Amino acid sequence: MSKWIKGNLAGYLFLSPWLIGLLGFTIIPMFTSLYLSFTHYDILTPSHFIGFENYTRMFTDGKFIKSLSVTFKFVFISVPLRVSFALFIAMLLNRKIKGLNFLRAVYYIPSLLGASVAISILWRQIFNKEGLLNLLLSKIGVEGINWIATPSTALYTIIILMIWQFGSSMLIFLAALKQVPQELYEAADIDGARSINKFFRITIPMITPMILFNLVMTLINAFQSFTPAFIISGGTGGPLDNTLLFSLYLYKQGFTFFHMGYAAALAWILLIIIAFFTGIIFWSSKRWVYYEG
Repeated sequence: MSKWIKGNLAGYLFLSPWLIGLLGFTIIPMFTSLYLSFTHYDILTPSHFIGFENYTRMFTDGKFIKSLSVTFKFVFISVPLRVSFALFIAMLLNRKIKGLNFLRAVYYIPSLLGASVAISILWRQIFNKEGLLNLLLSKIGVEGINWIATPSTALYTIIILMIWQFGSSMLIFLAALKQVPQELYEAADIDGARSINKFFRITIPMITPMILFNLVMTLINAFQSFTPAFIISGGTGGPLDNTLLFSLYLYKQGFTFFHMGYAAALAWILLIIIAFFTGIIFWSSKRWVYYEG
């Protein structure tokens, strides 16, 4: 063995589980899916190369267009609301009140539960015709509807579930708020600044790096959202495809219709879309993100 190998062998041995996982579960599957996106493959028969046919097919696929519009609506409504709500709760929990640690734990529980199958089933029970929401509405004399089965409201039940899982973003904001120098607020108090001015001129600029982080992570998570739409809609994306998120449509093409080549192409389109919007956020961040020093 060479001297370099002897000196680094132990390090690579410790890294080997991660390297094997990266290679076997990320790099190889990515390039395999890229190849499959240029093929016709139905799992049961060998794949054969068809060029860009899977990609050109999307332009005439009405379901693809519908899933894109539903996903964009879902993302552009849920992401700003979730980040804003997380910041709002973090601001409340940043005050000196009794039972603060208990409240922090309570608000973080939804993120621990996540968008799991159990929570999605619970959500479906809350918003169906005989669900908890309509039961509460009936107490005040309001007749409820089947929120999940109504095209105009079905997607919003999933958006509410997305916003409800704000705990992780809230904790990150809370940690950022703790790092804002108190001297800045004291100087603002001396100058007679109001609370609203201190929020927009001190708090927001000082925590913009964490706003950037939460915005990017929430955006990526929203574009990849699958379980709530699958469970709440019963795997159909209904009613009238109004909950047909892109990831759900991708799943249906691959594992319901066995159009694996087309599903692989959809997956790469999703990757490009996420990279595009993430790139826009990072490009714009130099105009609004403040890094001290």
